[in-house]
Amino acid sequence: MATKKKAAASKKVGKVMHEFKQGQLKSGGSGKKVTNPKQAVAIGLSEARKSGASVPPAKKKGAVKKTATKKTATKKAAVKKAAPAKKKAAAKKK
Repeated sequence: MATKKKAAASKKVGKVMHEFKQGQLKSGGSGKKVTNPKQAVAIGLSEARKSGASVPPAKKKGAVKKTATKKTATKKAAVKKAAPAKKKAAAKKK
């Protein structure tokens, strides 16, 4: 049964790409003509999802991976804070 749904999704994307190549595909919100083939595929997958075909879920828009740069920045800040404390202790001994 899953293959039938995947075939349905493939047909839907094929139809949308045909519309795109003919210059007849328009975006849903603004109604402007679609000029990017990636956008055309996204529209086809979206329509296939709405019709009930088994298509993987779309990627989240705001998903950002954390990088290691934030961790190193906090370590450097901790080292910088510790260094002045040692100088103050040395100044008190004199």
